[in-house]
Amino acid sequence: MCHGWEPIRSGRCTHRVRTREGGRIVDEAAVIARVRAGDPEAYAELVRAHTGLALRAAAALGAGADAEDVVQQAFVKAYCSLGRFREGSAFKPWFMSIVANETRNTVRAAARQRTLAGREAAFAEAEPLIPESADPAVAAVEIERRAALESALERLSEEHRLVVTYRYLLEMDESETAEALGWPRGTVKSRLNRALRKLGKLLPDVEPREGGDERE
Repeated sequence: MCHGWEPIRSGRCTHRVRTREGGRIVDEAAVIARVRAGDPEAYAELVRAHTGLALRAAAALGAGADAEDVVQQAFVKAYCSLGRFREGSAFKPWFMSIVANETRNTVRAAARQRTLAGREAAFAEAEPLIPESADPAVAAVEIERRAALESALERLSEEHRLVVTYRYLLEMDESETAEALGWPRGTVKSRLNRALRKLGKLLPDVEPREGGDERE
């Protein structure tokens, strides 16, 4: 069991992925290498870089009011597993798979269904706020569209909700989504297309781009 940020000594991760954190670029491979070399405080850079994304994922996948606890636990589990982190892999899809699993476990352990209102509230809190300077009419439309999308996602199967959440709400590309969900890219593409067709019937005014737009 992992207690606190203890040094993790293993092979070096050489995959150079840069993530924006508070307006600056974080070199994930360098950060992971520092943690593995005995600088556990460096892990805070990954936490800051991915907290917002993780909160949106947990909320969209049903964590509700437990989203912050889910994300905190996911960061702890990811830290404790860095010694087994596969060299050459990207941190984001690997970490998001941990967030998804932790969310699923939390929802199941709660032994109750989250109300749609609770999920919408949690998701709205995790999303960036609409600027006060925004046109009130535009802001109202944005809020209405978000609520409609959340309602429609609630009616999808878990696998369809997952693939839509990763590809569009979290803006992960096809390969990242496949890695995060542990699915072949072809499965991501086919499930995404089916999910989008279902969403198209539920949300005729919302037309996200098709999942098969990336070339192999």
